[in-house]
Amino acid sequence: MQDNIIMHIDVNNAFLSWTAVYLLKCGYKEDIRYQEAVIGGDEKSRHGIVLAKSMVAKSRGVKTAETLMSAKRKCNDLHIYPPYYKLYKYMSDKLFELISSYIPDIEILSIDECFADYGKVKNLYGDEIKFAYKLKKEIKEKLGFTVNIGIANNKLCAKMASDFLKPDRVHTLYSNEVETKMYPLPIEKLFGVGKKTAVKLRSININTIGDLANSDINYLSKYFKNQAIKLINSSKGISDSIITLKNRDVSISNSVTLSHNLNHIEDIYEVLEKLCDRACVTLRKKGKFACVVGVSLKDKFFQTKSHQKRLLNATNDTRIIFKTSKKLVKELYNDDSIRLVGVSLSKLTDTSNYQISLFEDIKDKNKDDNLNKLLDELKMTYGSNIINIASLLNKNRHKD
Repeated sequence: MQDNIIMHIDVNNAFLSWTAVYLLKCGYKEDIRYQEAVIGGDEKSRHGIVLAKSMVAKSRGVKTAETLMSAKRKCNDLHIYPPYYKLYKYMSDKLFELISSYIPDIEILSIDECFADYGKVKNLYGDEIKFAYKLKKEIKEKLGFTVNIGIANNKLCAKMASDFLKPDRVHTLYSNEVETKMYPLPIEKLFGVGKKTAVKLRSININTIGDLANSDINYLSKYFKNQAIKLINSSKGISDSIITLKNRDVSISNSVTLSHNLNHIEDIYEVLEKLCDRACVTLRKKGKFACVVGVSLKDKFFQTKSHQKRLLNATNDTRIIFKTSKKLVKELYNDDSIRLVGVSLSKLTDTSNYQISLFEDIKDKNKDDNLNKLLDELKMTYGSNIINIASLLNKNRHKD
């Protein structure tokens, strides 16, 4: 059986690059990618932070998520450009359309990056490395910006590979390259390891990804409990995460960028509940059932982590979706400050084919379905904030 071939395609400095392309097309004389330039956020809601910076600004010490005031102190001639979110959405769509014209199975991870299942089309286009260079060149020539492409046998390693050296590069991290390419990297470079987790790992003398891969599971479990197995597997480049297709007709997603960062998992659950509720109302309106639930978290450093789970039974029940989403968040969250929370429902079907277990009562299942319908009708009449299932049925909803 042929190994999976997954690509991770990531736009280099997306917001600044896309702004630069737009300004040049509008007749702007300078390419802001070569200025002391930043894209500055909304000063009222996000306190004027740096959303993206040029390589020149980066060389002066400017960092993403620091205040504009701080960035100005580091650059004598700092140019600040406002974000153009409609433009970014347009450029993002153009990118994914181009990639999809070659590789139908893509998973959008965020506005500027995606996974693509190249293994399914390799017979059409040949060697994956040669194709990656061709795709990278076409994106640059047609759309005006550069990307990094990571190639691997799973999503985790593809993501790691695309981050190796930027910009405008192609990197591989196949399973047989993990020890030579990944193990020497500092522990902070492992995808999914946040700042606090890295500090905790270093406190027990785990300083590199190789140190983690060779650590004792029992010893690690004392400090990280159930997360220990996932950490060790990730450090070895082991991941069974599946590609979730881009096609908007077979998925429903909701996300929210927060006006202030969330620092406690209970606060994330509160946001998650609302997102799940909205997604499930949409799901029931369409008469669909979801087989896969996914969540995504973006931290204050704009790093996005996502996780998904295939359900035993396809469902449109808000409580089941919310409970599953909470478990996924619990696996992902590592005490970082969170600025975006997202929920996605995919692999939609027209029927649930629900299998009642020995411990369930079909009457309870029917009651839940009827309750969902009743609440949907109430929300249609009185507004979406009128009531929700969790508050009606489970006062201790965050203690699963």
